[in-house]
Amino acid sequence: MTFRAAVVQIGSVPFDKAATVAKVIEYVRKGAATGAKLLVFPEALISAYPKGADFGARVGGRLPRGRDDFLRYHTSSIDVPGPEVAEIASAAREAGVHVVIGVMERDGGTLYCTALFFSPDRGYLGKHRKLMPTAMERLVWGYGDGSTLPVYDTPLGRVGSVICWENYMPLLRTTMYAKNIQLYCAPTADDRDTWQITMRHIAMEGRCFVLSACQYIKRGAFPDDYDAIQGNEPDTVLMRGGSLIVSPLGEILAGPNFDGECILTADLDLDDIARGKYDFDVVGHYARPDVFHLVVDENPKPVMSNSTGVTFGDR
Repeated sequence: MTFRAAVVQIGSVPFDKAATVAKVIEYVRKGAATGAKLLVFPEALISAYPKGADFGARVGGRLPRGRDDFLRYHTSSIDVPGPEVAEIASAAREAGVHVVIGVMERDGGTLYCTALFFSPDRGYLGKHRKLMPTAMERLVWGYGDGSTLPVYDTPLGRVGSVICWENYMPLLRTTMYAKNIQLYCAPTADDRDTWQITMRHIAMEGRCFVLSACQYIKRGAFPDDYDAIQGNEPDTVLMRGGSLIVSPLGEILAGPNFDGECILTADLDLDDIARGKYDFDVVGHYARPDVFHLVVDENPKPVMSNSTGVTFGDR
């Protein structure tokens, strides 16, 4: 089967979830107009990836402004499920497309970097919470657990998501390969040239299609009081994109683009996956389960449970 897929390289309307969701819906329609049946959006698109911010953190202390920065971030994040999720689900249905999108998920007082999945027939399918925030992200993001590592069987193929530097976790990649992922979606905030190497390696390692979307956004899109280390000139580029689509044999089919907001498309032939696995199947004939064996705990980790088995704080 052959179908068209797209990576949507756009920026947030930072800390304004209503405006960002409206922009996402606009680009769901634009993406569908290209003929694409799968649209992959960047990491933390709704409603901000706080590139260059420090949230007033110091070793052994926090500045008061950092608490206000976190309040703004928390307020502009979304509940899952929630009204914003319902809006995107409705847009996916109307456009007849599958959507994978990075959001900031609010759960109690904690924020999670999350990828949401949507289909045109079932609406909201579920989510993947980033297992391991990178470096300073750990200051403002919580850790996902093994209960949100889905690979969904869709009419287009088996769809899953690994977010940004989770892609450098070999055992997580192996988990996705063992679940027979075919459409490997990688929302990211990594706009370096080296990211292309990572995406090409994963495509070849997993013999799957890899679709990676990164934001393109300038300092001027953020509020005036946003304190970015890169500087405050409106034209300063905080994230330069670099979105791309890669084939199961590592060929770049679309991108990378560093010029601005755009939609990149490619026609994917799922038979190329079997063609690729002819000589390398990392969890099949090229595996050695007699030597290596991966155990994955996919149980949720609630804060507590009572004697009746009811769980609380299941995040």
